Amino acid sequence: MAHRVTGVLIFFFLFVHVLDTALVRVSPEAYDKVVATYKTPIVALLEYGLVAAILFHALNGLRVIAVDFWSKGPRYQKQMFWTVMGVWVVLMLGAIYPVLGHAARVLFGS
Repeated sequence: MAHRVTGVLIFFFLFVHVLDTALVRVSPEAYDKVVATYKTPIVALLEYGLVAAILFHALNGLRVIAVDFWSKGPRYQKQMFWTVMGVWVVLMLGAIYPVLGHAARVLFGS
């Protein structure tokens, strides 16, 4: 279920991203205003959520492929799921500073 939810969320992000990028042709000033809102701490949290969704979807997708195409995949499905979750947590911890560092500096100073 989480794989499907993250897939839909990523799709909607890509849709909005295409729309806001297309805005540059319609009104460069409006595009600049939209891009300026992306530098707020709230949007940084949303970006962290996007990273979480993409990483989970990618790692779980590899697990789904292994379950489908590896003859022993169904037998090790539970272990592979917990491995995916462990790798996901480690990668998400590593993404905290690169994604949220600017937001922390804005909120708490340098």
